[in-house]
Amino acid sequence: MTTIAYPDPATLPEQLQQALATHTANIYRMVAHSHGMGVSFLSMADAMLQTNSVPFALRELAILRVGHVYEAAYELHHHERFARAIGLSEEAIAASATGSGEGISADEAAVLRWTDELLNDHTLGETTRTEALELFTVTELADFVLTVGFYQLVCNFLNAFDITTDGEA
Repeated sequence: MTTIAYPDPATLPEQLQQALATHTANIYRMVAHSHGMGVSFLSMADAMLQTNSVPFALRELAILRVGHVYEAAYELHHHERFARAIGLSEEAIAASATGSGEGISADEAAVLRWTDELLNDHTLGETTRTEALELFTVTELADFVLTVGFYQLVCNFLNAFDITTDGEA
C-alpha cells in the first residue's frame, strides 16, 4: 500500500495550524491534508465527544460497533480505552465485536441492533424509530444517528489512509 505522509504543519493554512494545536492524534494530522474541510471535521469531532446528548456508555458502544464492522483497528484502539474509562462493561465491549445482545443490558442490546440497522439498511425502520424513542429523546436519537454516520466517515478515512497509532503519545 502506498504510504501517505502527514502534512508538514508549517505548510498548512493558519486556521488549520491553530486547530491542530489541540488535536494531535494521527487521524487529525492526516485530516489536515483537507485544507477546505479539515477545520470543520475537527469541529464535528469535538462536538461528537463534547456536546453529544447520547449517554456516554451507549455512544461508545455504538462507536465500537461501527469500528468493528469497518475493521478499523485505530478506532477500536482509542474507543475501547474511552469505553473502559467511562465504565462500559467488558461484556458490552466484547458484544460490540459481534453485535450480539446476549449478556448485556436491554438498552445496550438495542443500541447494537439500531447501529447495525443503520449500517446495513442506511435508515431506521418505523418499528425501530418507535423503539428508539422509548429510550431516547428526539434530540438523543438525532445525535445517535449523527454519531453512527460520523464514525462511518471516520472509519472510511482511517482505512483509506491506513492510519495507525504509530508515533502517538
